[in-house]
Amino acid sequence: MPNRLATATSPYLLQHAGNPVDWYPWSDDAFAEAARRDVPILLSVGYAACHWCHVMSHESFEDEATAAQVNRDFVAIKVDREERPDIDAVYMAATQAMTGQGGWPMTCFLTPVGEPFHCGTYYPPTSRQGMPGFRTLLDAVTKAWTEDGDRVRGAAAEIAARLSDNTAASLPPAAVDADALDRAAATLGAGVDPHNGGFGGAPKFPPSMALELLLRHHERTGSAESLRHASLTCERMARGGLYDQLGGGFSRYSVDAGWVVPHFEKMLYDNALLLRVYAHLARLTGDDLPRRVAEETAGFLLRDLLTPERGFASALDADTDGVEGLTYAWTPAQLSSVLGDQDGAWAASLLTVTPEGTFEEGASTLQLRADPSEPARWARIREALLASRDTRPQPGRDDKVVTAWNGMAIQALAEAGAALGRPAWVTVAAAAADLLLDLHVVDGRLRRSSRDGQVGAAAAVLDDHGCLADGLLALHQATGEPRWLDAATALLDVALEHFALDEPGAFYDTADDAEALLHRPRELTDNATPCGSSALASALLTASVLAADGGRYRDAAEAAVRGAGTLAEKHPRFAGHWLTVGEAMVRGPLQVVVAGDPGPLLAHARQVAPGGSVVVGGVPDAPGVPLLADRPLVDGGPAAYVCRGFMCDRPVTTEEDLTAALAHSLLHP
Repeated sequence: MPNRLATATSPYLLQHAGNPVDWYPWSDDAFAEAARRDVPILLSVGYAACHWCHVMSHESFEDEATAAQVNRDFVAIKVDREERPDIDAVYMAATQAMTGQGGWPMTCFLTPVGEPFHCGTYYPPTSRQGMPGFRTLLDAVTKAWTEDGDRVRGAAAEIAARLSDNTAASLPPAAVDADALDRAAATLGAGVDPHNGGFGGAPKFPPSMALELLLRHHERTGSAESLRHASLTCERMARGGLYDQLGGGFSRYSVDAGWVVPHFEKMLYDNALLLRVYAHLARLTGDDLPRRVAEETAGFLLRDLLTPERGFASALDADTDGVEGLTYAWTPAQLSSVLGDQDGAWAASLLTVTPEGTFEEGASTLQLRADPSEPARWARIREALLASRDTRPQPGRDDKVVTAWNGMAIQALAEAGAALGRPAWVTVAAAAADLLLDLHVVDGRLRRSSRDGQVGAAAAVLDDHGCLADGLLALHQATGEPRWLDAATALLDVALEHFALDEPGAFYDTADDAEALLHRPRELTDNATPCGSSALASALLTASVLAADGGRYRDAAEAAVRGAGTLAEKHPRFAGHWLTVGEAMVRGPLQVVVAGDPGPLLAHARQVAPGGSVVVGGVPDAPGVPLLADRPLVDGGPAAYVCRGFMCDRPVTTEEDLTAALAHSLLHP
């Protein structure tokens, strides 16, 4: 019999709708029931593509005896962390404080008022490797609650108070100026794996925001080291098993230091961020590899994640039929069965598919460690293998449309499409933006997600506003349409009104009129995605030179970056997006305005303008585009104006002169 999750819009919750556990969604009803019965709450938080979430579900939540114990002694609440990042942030802080680590599935035990008293992550069904079995843990929690309930409640209240105090604390502000950015780039460079690229050992995650910083630092300073570190990491990731050599797109992380064996889930946010990086590297160096990877990654987004409503789905699952890598791994015999012996042997050598295997049970992930000596042959083989792979069982797709992650995809496709001459990508980005503005804005306020054209009830958080605004501003630059600028500034105005603290440049992750939780979350570190505050700072800075009244946006952006300056100085790996905003801020950001009919001069501007620059084009004094005001043609033809702050160079009319003007602006900030 379905439980209370059967009507959810979250695919993760729907995965548990048939469990014998009597799950509640996060709701007042759940807390009221716990209070009525005087039992603790079991809070389980995860997401649809999470491998260990699936494992714990199969082992425990689908087990009748375990479910009976849960239903008897607890009120059980299931939360999708991607749909409710605010809830996830509150209880992840508790989990990390209690255990020193975090992850998903997250398993927390709460009082009926939501205060945590025991937290952890995955629990096996029986005790092993130092972890208590889940039912053993349930017994212990129930015993403590019934025999020593006052002490448990008191400890939970103390934990909640400490977490609230920690959230309210701020770091001392510090300047993120050219010297600070140089030190951050040097610190990052010192930590790069000199052989494999990336940072640290296994597991290894794609450091998209740090790579973008290194590319921007190279453009500003000419640092060969920054470019070398970024190029090395991009190449190693793209040639390893982390990257899908047949279908394009990146998995979430590599379980080894050499990018060979991925954790196979593919996240929208990773691929959006990496599309920006590879497109940036491609136009900076002109190399074939980053351009190919950018094109294939965009192809993956459009082919595998685009929903019927024209938004982008959140993820592809790590598992296929409960088995990791089932869709993606190959043996030499499987290659030969598709390609024939001769082509199969050639493909096995090219793709590092060995008899011993590089993955599990003699199977291998596909790596492309060198460019094929016969490109036409490789193209034919790649097409045949992809067609064959499409006949295999496929991983599940979390088709929830998350506002922030779609904002990242919109920005990546708009920027890359404009810079690499792919107007179809810009068109797809515009369609996704229309969906979000039409469906996710309800009574003038943004919502977090939708599915199958039905918007969810959860309010948008700060990163939704920042990332979507950034995407809309990129669309405005790519298309010249004022409506995207208007929509972006409306979002920024809401964020400034409803998310700001009293101190300048500081923001909560939830709005002042959002649901009250244990405390109001506030995150400053950039992790797999930009934190809400750095995402907002990025959009504020861009809007400050695009909007007619951009001064207040500039003030807010500068204050926000200063507020993260200490973090950026001490831990640049966890402030990558903050530092990319800082690079753009130190430059102005640079503005390139091409007045006149769009053509080669505007296309060239999009190719050569440094990362973080603002590039717009259109007829002089075009309505709704303030940067085009008072930008006359030169000798009746298009003219490019390079500006920084309130100063502009003389207009230029040739591609060569535009390149020189940009170089001069970088050398003389």
